[in-house]
Amino acid sequence: MTETTPGWLSSDELEMTRARMPILYVDAVPVRVDGSGEVTSVGVLLRMGPDGTVSRTLVSGRVLHHERVRDALLRHLEKDLGPVALPHVPPSLQPFTVAEYFPTQGVTPYHDPRQHAVSLAYIVPVTGDCRPRQDALDLVWFSPREAVSEAVQSEMPGGHGVLLKQALAHAGCVI
Repeated sequence: MTETTPGWLSSDELEMTRARMPILYVDAVPVRVDGSGEVTSVGVLLRMGPDGTVSRTLVSGRVLHHERVRDALLRHLEKDLGPVALPHVPPSLQPFTVAEYFPTQGVTPYHDPRQHAVSLAYIVPVTGDCRPRQDALDLVWFSPREAVSEAVQSEMPGGHGVLLKQALAHAGCVI
């Protein structure tokens, strides 16, 4: 594991950097799969935003300076799903898509009012016991059909609903 402590920016430094350049992120769609590798359920986090709103989201976070993408993915999965989630990071780090988040809505389906961010998105099977930590309130497992329902999608701001649909399509889920 790469030591990332020196890679942390202060709040002021992060704000200044966000205003000047794109930030690299990883997004992860946690899934449960059956013996044949088909997705049986999708994990979606329930979070409280800084403004007090509750929404559904995916595992997501920054890649730190001098941190490998694989390590960032594992760090965020453990932070959000707990230490015994037992994620199976794909052997190839080719993402299923690259999501470009813009502070201006409508440029892409992805929106982050804080910054311009580029995120490498992965589908990650998990086999362990997932218990949300840090700022996640809960983790709910949905069937692929439930995950793309209007009810769930309407609770996923910033384009995470679109990203979830893309992940399920990439995994071959027929909805």
